[in-house]
Amino acid sequence: MNHEGFGSKDIIKAAIRMSLTGCREEEKALQRELADMGIRTSAVDYGGEFISSVTKIIERAVVSAKREGVIAESHAEEGAVAGAAREALSQVMQKAIGLNVGGKVAVARCGEHVGVAVFFGIGLLHLNDVAIGIGHRVV
Repeated sequence: MNHEGFGSKDIIKAAIRMSLTGCREEEKALQRELADMGIRTSAVDYGGEFISSVTKIIERAVVSAKREGVIAESHAEEGAVAGAAREALSQVMQKAIGLNVGGKVAVARCGEHVGVAVFFGIGLLHLNDVAIGIGHRVV
């Protein structure tokens, strides 16, 4: 299959879809579907207070991407995922700062395009908000 038609928008869509999966079975099924299209993906859950979780979320994105074969173990590819994850987190920072968050960070890649999406449930007592942040890099 020719994947040259996939661009940043397509890869971000795949990452967002992965970040919205509700259970491990749904995540793995979507991962197989996207793999059949030539898009490699990974996803991992996280939770905790936002500020103290930022580093952990970025690290989990990189580790899961390496574990699932989305990226190689190189500074350039690890840096691309870390940078895209940081960009995604910066987009939701105003809503999440000082609060507890929980959700999923997902990485998608096809060719040179790497996309990261973070899906947050943001907790304030029993009043929950949601947010999605996205980031893209080229390697």
